[in-house]
Amino acid sequence: TPPNTKKSIRKVAMPDFLAEEIKVYLDGFYKLKPKDLIFSFSKSFLHHEMDRGSKKANIKRIRVHDSRHSHVSLLIELGFSGTIIADRVGHETIDITYKYAHLFPSKQKEIAFSLTQVKARSQNDGEDLLKENEDNV
Repeated sequence: TPPNTKKSIRKVAMPDFLAEEIKVYLDGFYKLKPKDLIFSFSKSFLHHEMDRGSKKANIKRIRVHDSRHSHVSLLIELGFSGTIIADRVGHETIDITYKYAHLFPSKQKEIAFSLTQVKARSQNDGEDLLKENEDNV
């Protein structure tokens, strides 16, 4: 299918472990050309396999698109900003990413703790400067 938006086509950094898994997968193809599709199965086949796998595992069926939601949720949990996530997943606007707002943890205590650390560091730096001046006199 053609891209939905301008942001649908983008470069996304992937972790080394995933690049290695894809390399192993691609090495299984015979005479793969640079422009060939690496996932050549249809959407309906993928849906069928998701159904089959979930029944076999006796778990609730998820849609293929749900893996995208899981990825966004994980990035939020890891503390990445909404704008970085929006750029990675191709959201046209940050508003789309903020539909996940309920997943963004409350950072109030973390903010207070960080500000306390900044204040402590600045006080220590000031004391260190005073000590240096006393030593030089």
